[in-house]
Amino acid sequence: MIANEQLRSTDILSREKILSDYRVACESRQASLLGRRDVMGGRAKFGIFGDGKELAQIAAASAFRRGDFRSGYYRDQTFVAALGELRWTEFFAQLYADTDVTREPNTAGRSMNGHFATRWLDENGLWRNQTEFFNSVCDIAPTAGQLPRSLGLAYASRLFRQNPELSELTNFSRHGNEVVFGTIGDASTSQGMFWETMNAAGVLQVPLLMSVWDDGYGISVPVEYQTTKGSISKAMAGFQRDAIDDKGFELFTVKGWDYVALIETYQHAARICREQHVPVLVHVQELTQPQGHSTSGSHERYKSTERLAWEVEHDCNRMFRLWILENGYASSDELDAIEAEAKQVAREARVDAWNAFQASLQGDHNEVVDLLQQTARNHPKSAELMAIREELRRIVNPLRRDDVAAVRKALRLVRNDTGNAKENLRNWLIRTRSENDDRFSSHLYSQSPESPMLVKEIPAHYPEDGPVVDGYILMQRYFDSLFARDPRVVALGEDVGRIGDVNQGFAGLQEKYGEERITDTGIRETTIIGQGIGLAMRGLRPIVEIQYFDYIFYALATLTDDLATLLYRTKGGQKAPLIVRTRGHRLEGIWHSGSPMGAMLSSLRGMHVLVPRNMTQAAGFYNTLIKSDDPALLIECLNGYRLKERLPDNLDEFCLPLGVPEVLREGADVTVVTYGSMCRIVMEAASHLADMGISVEVIDVQTLLPFDVHHSIVESIRKTNRVVFADEDVPGGASAYMMQQVVEEQKAYQYLDSVPRTLTAKAHRPPYGSDGDYFSKPNVDDVIETVYALMSEAEPSRFPELY
Repeated sequence: MIANEQLRSTDILSREKILSDYRVACESRQASLLGRRDVMGGRAKFGIFGDGKELAQIAAASAFRRGDFRSGYYRDQTFVAALGELRWTEFFAQLYADTDVTREPNTAGRSMNGHFATRWLDENGLWRNQTEFFNSVCDIAPTAGQLPRSLGLAYASRLFRQNPELSELTNFSRHGNEVVFGTIGDASTSQGMFWETMNAAGVLQVPLLMSVWDDGYGISVPVEYQTTKGSISKAMAGFQRDAIDDKGFELFTVKGWDYVALIETYQHAARICREQHVPVLVHVQELTQPQGHSTSGSHERYKSTERLAWEVEHDCNRMFRLWILENGYASSDELDAIEAEAKQVAREARVDAWNAFQASLQGDHNEVVDLLQQTARNHPKSAELMAIREELRRIVNPLRRDDVAAVRKALRLVRNDTGNAKENLRNWLIRTRSENDDRFSSHLYSQSPESPMLVKEIPAHYPEDGPVVDGYILMQRYFDSLFARDPRVVALGEDVGRIGDVNQGFAGLQEKYGEERITDTGIRETTIIGQGIGLAMRGLRPIVEIQYFDYIFYALATLTDDLATLLYRTKGGQKAPLIVRTRGHRLEGIWHSGSPMGAMLSSLRGMHVLVPRNMTQAAGFYNTLIKSDDPALLIECLNGYRLKERLPDNLDEFCLPLGVPEVLREGADVTVVTYGSMCRIVMEAASHLADMGISVEVIDVQTLLPFDVHHSIVESIRKTNRVVFADEDVPGGASAYMMQQVVEEQKAYQYLDSVPRTLTAKAHRPPYGSDGDYFSKPNVDDVIETVYALMSEAEPSRFPELY
């Protein structure tokens, strides 16, 4: 570990910078104090602040350059302010959940305070020049959740430096010189995501500068309960590189109240990252948290009197002031003036943000109050309507929900009216519902010209004498053509590189395109996804592989908390069009059963979930996704790689639309809705049922998110009047989802003559072996008997019971 004494140099320090830093520290502290007051006073819902971390964050920001990235967590307000990327009015606007993106540009009120995001996308959802910004990736609250994509952001710098084919992507990198500044609280270093990320960063040798803000506690739990040796830097000592050419980390420790040491440490750490592409960990110790963990409680409940006294003495702002005075950079009067001005700046920002927020609500609120009074005039229920009005008027700080709830309540009262009063209330509600949908529900998926929903369908073309090949050969040829035509595309995952993935879809391609484009990873699903997210955030088009579908649970937190919510939680300000490739269905064994689809549908809203039945369909979906800018999960059929398929002659250009089912077999008696490997099983069953006099229409939904956007399945049910939803998930999983979409959303219930059926796997996972598969997942016999039972119920004389 390099001692701080070796770094001593005050050349970069000047009176102007020192006093500017002191001003930022004081303003940030005042903003924290006023923010807590607003929560306690009812103006805001919750608050969590960066007080006590000001000096360390100013020092980190001093080493930050345009084009760099901050991938942190919700205490980095001083860091962002020191970069000039946070106005204090924006700080308070976020605290108040102001939904106006011009006043709260980070998340448009969708995230609690302390979540900062650079708007990389223009008003059309297209990329801006990241090299011009001090970039902040939108923070997430789950502990250590920011770490996996930090690895990917830094890995992108390595690829930009080492792959000359990427040199033209000048909006995303300056030759890989960007450093990623990760930040984390000390207690969160206990999370597995931290250790997995640190290990991967050391293996990959990427420019990740990780700061650990250590104030000694994780809420109420002291560090000795959290970390081996009570110190994350001591626990990570084995990561320290032993020589300049050794793959490892540089580790630094520094006191969070020592201004000079902090500045020097971060300058040196950033230089190592930027020039050598070596990861660095800076363990910032002896920080304080003057207001406790959050507004949910007081730290006096769990800190001793001695500890509280120590924190007052070692508060970084107090220590900074003493150092300035001792070294003659300013007088006490000058610093008093800066502190007074900082208080005024924070107070004015708070007032301005609150007034702007209230003004944005006032118009609708006043309109509702007036509408309720107008409706009450000469109305038989005047008293009840006026009571609603008065209850609304008495709310001190009314929110949009208060106005909407009042109107909905009034409409229930006047439901039998036919006059203008009811119509005016109704029109107000319809108008504001549309506006509130934009405020609170927009941008779950891309709304840009590059949305996958706008990609035009290009059918696959099959020449008369076209070859028939194994599915894995088709995938191999597809990926070969994709990598040849698009240098932005990279692939990574376990066994993807040297052996070309476990099913040979990339066989021979690493040798052809190089290890930087097609590469193996360790067994670490969370950071595989994190690598992909970071690469996608920086303009590349990664395809990351989760080797088997069941393994996706190792990465689910990162997928659901970070990737799936990114576009939504920034209201169209950031995106990461990552393609996650995996394989599943029909494999035998408890941990290789491969169909946890319901879990994905519940967790990955914000991503598309694609379930192609064969490799040709998979290639068509990959083409659509590469042209578009939403993240997606694509599950290939594990038992399809050795099945024969006709090879299209436009493999590199045909595109399949998302949300458009395909009728695989027309029929008149029963509709069976399915996907993936079940398509082959249902098709075989349909042939046997035809021999029994039952005509089955088989529909492959092809994508689950989105699902049948044109409501075509209901047209089949209108014809057959019976439906079975078949899949391999557990009961109540994806089959129930499909039934809800069709029977409720598409209103197919009105055409049914029989109860809709689901055909699923058993509630348990399949035991090992072919018998385990047969007795656990739907098979051809199950499909035949399920469909037959529907017809037997309708026509028992024609279709008597089987047994």
